[in-house]
Amino acid sequence: MQITRIAAVPVKMPVQVDIAGTGGVEQTIRACLVRVETSAGLCGHGLTSITDEKVVAAAVNDVAGPALVGEDPMNHEALWDRLYWLLCPRGQTGYASHAIAALDIAFWDIKGKALGQPVWRLLGGARARVPVYATFGFDFLDRGMLAQAAAVLSGQGYRHLKMVVGHQALQRRDRGGPSLDEIIAEDERRVRAVREAVGDAAEIYIDANCSLDAFHAQRLASRLSDCRIAFFEEPVTHNDIPAMADLRQRCGIAVAAGQNEGLAFRFRDMLVHRAVDFIQPNVVIGGGYTQCVRIAGLASAFNVPITNGGAFPLHNMHLHAGLANGGKVEWHLPTVALMHRLFDGFPEPSAGWLDLPQAPGLGFEPNGETQERFRG
Repeated sequence: MQITRIAAVPVKMPVQVDIAGTGGVEQTIRACLVRVETSAGLCGHGLTSITDEKVVAAAVNDVAGPALVGEDPMNHEALWDRLYWLLCPRGQTGYASHAIAALDIAFWDIKGKALGQPVWRLLGGARARVPVYATFGFDFLDRGMLAQAAAVLSGQGYRHLKMVVGHQALQRRDRGGPSLDEIIAEDERRVRAVREAVGDAAEIYIDANCSLDAFHAQRLASRLSDCRIAFFEEPVTHNDIPAMADLRQRCGIAVAAGQNEGLAFRFRDMLVHRAVDFIQPNVVIGGGYTQCVRIAGLASAFNVPITNGGAFPLHNMHLHAGLANGGKVEWHLPTVALMHRLFDGFPEPSAGWLDLPQAPGLGFEPNGETQERFRG
């Protein structure tokens, strides 16, 4: 079997997000979709996001795709190594790792279809269902809406809820908005509203998306010390490893990071410096399944659990079901709304659990509208 064609298309889609009946909000979400065709008639699909989708599409269409035509899509290690030296030969992260991730996912989709097995079984088949946590607490919800949504989600069986804090505080600090002190003061009020709404019925996670400096991350953690926060994700700008290690020692809250990291050495450094309690390899960003399996192996050696961060549960669920040290999958509600626009046939959670598909490959396919984007 040989690769005969590779195509990438950027997508920028408006989606309607209605979080637990709080009212619909339209958001625009970007992604890059990849399709790999083979001489055997099998096609695989991959995806990446959280970066400029046009740049990634150009890297795939103009550089990576032409270089891989004629190769065997089953040889995922050889292909990953070829892509590394082609796109980031001096250890660059960023767009290169996104392009590699989307392609690697497509290769594993083909491998699963060729062998008649779902990807999660090929990765190890540790479990056929995974727990999920719902990411719902975005800045477009006020305190009352947050409390309402949290109560509804808890009543639906979601026992793990995540909310965003920080709200691009460093990025916005020179734009005339609230100060970092004002932002974290409001974050405290928002988290307390959710904790009051759910009581002890759910764990609460918070995610700063690298939008705070070390001082304000520490101050927010201190303010929330009595709120029983399950983990503080990406608390510090740049995923600054010494700063996260210091925060972890001081704050008494578990620290999680890694969802946007592109190469395995960053996870190694987090583990060696004891900067995190959870690491978060994300298959749509961190080099696909091939590299994320390596990262999970590092975590296992350090006895540090992995968990999903950075959304895209349909792709990440295979990693966490496949590996013995797999963890929770992030049911990120805006991203799931995008998945409904792009794909057919994927599973939905029930009572906080997600059953893995039994169909070969990823177990879901692009819908007709998405398939049409690859024509031509």
